[in-house]
Amino acid sequence: MLMKDRIADDMKVAMREKDTVRLEAVRLLRAAIQRKEVDEQTELDDDAVSLIVQKMVKQSQESIKQFKAGGRDDLVEKEAASMAVIEAYLPEQLPDDKINQFISDAITETGADCPADMGKVMGILKKQLQGQADMGKVSAMVKHALH
Repeated sequence: MLMKDRIADDMKVAMREKDTVRLEAVRLLRAAIQRKEVDEQTELDDDAVSLIVQKMVKQSQESIKQFKAGGRDDLVEKEAASMAVIEAYLPEQLPDDKINQFISDAITETGADCPADMGKVMGILKKQLQGQADMGKVSAMVKHALH
């Protein structure tokens, strides 16, 4: 089943069950997917939908930080609940030891030996790990490995 179909089915279930938190989160996700499809005038595949999900999770994490800083616990709870629904659509994330293996392979392949070579390593890793790991976290791990 395509991820878009699963999202549409989940929205129908949330409507039937009157699960407002899930319904609101899934509607936001569907709207983001449809907006991207209209902008690019194309049908998105699962990889593209996964990128949208990752982007929305990252935005939610940033919103939660801002709400906490502003002392808005009510909004923190609402955003966290919405983020939990959206995170369910992310593919399974790789554990750190597997990511480290990809990093060491990429460093060996590129011959990187200093932080200036980080772009070469990240170029390879982005293709290999996109959707399977938080690229911000991977970037920090590469930076640490090259120091």
